[in-house]
Amino acid sequence: MQTRLDKLLSESLAISRQDAKKLLAKSSVTVNGIVVKKGDKKVDTDKDDIRANGKGLISEKFVYIMLNKPEGVVSASTDKNDITVIDLIKDDFPRRNLFPAGRLDKTSTGFVLITDDGQFAHDILSPKNHVPKTYMVTVDSPITDEVIEAFKNGVTLADGKTMKTATIIPQEDKYTAIIILHQGVYHQIKRMLGVFDIGVNSLHRISIGNLRLDDQLKPGEYKKLSSVQLAQITNSKFTKN
Repeated sequence: MQTRLDKLLSESLAISRQDAKKLLAKSSVTVNGIVVKKGDKKVDTDKDDIRANGKGLISEKFVYIMLNKPEGVVSASTDKNDITVIDLIKDDFPRRNLFPAGRLDKTSTGFVLITDDGQFAHDILSPKNHVPKTYMVTVDSPITDEVIEAFKNGVTLADGKTMKTATIIPQEDKYTAIIILHQGVYHQIKRMLGVFDIGVNSLHRISIGNLRLDDQLKPGEYKKLSSVQLAQITNSKFTKN
């Protein structure tokens, strides 16, 4: 595939286009063994041996990113009024049509998966695949045995819609709980707990599938995911294209 060298560097190394130009200026990039300093040089990712600081580059068709979403940021690609999850990462992934695969409320925090792979996003969000999502929640009233049993059997919301079975595991203080969902409904946890007059003080997503949010990621920080990590989400073999 033919592409500009600076674009390839930016996408492969997860750096800005400006940083790619700096790398080129330092004579750190070679194409077929020859130092190249011009970012607009066309290269063929299928044929050329392209290296940065001696390491070969792999052009990725899609990228998959784990973001620790801060409070106050919206899970959207664009927004006229608020900072979005894409705003937090777009400088490192120019020309990528990224979007969040699933959403968190503006006031919620934690693991948001961002990608440009529409099929992958569809697969993990599809109800038939039942990819679980796990949250740490703090509430304003204690979690009772009645709530635990109702979550297990499927909570019926105020509008009459019955949710699929879910798991709620109260912690020692009864005001903190781990909640595992197998579907995605607007404000689902808040609406389920609202049936029992329990308000949510904070909601933090800690995992998607079997992949946990990296504890080293501070709010607003992110990292690219490997094939092994993606397989932990889908619970199957996954090969990045």
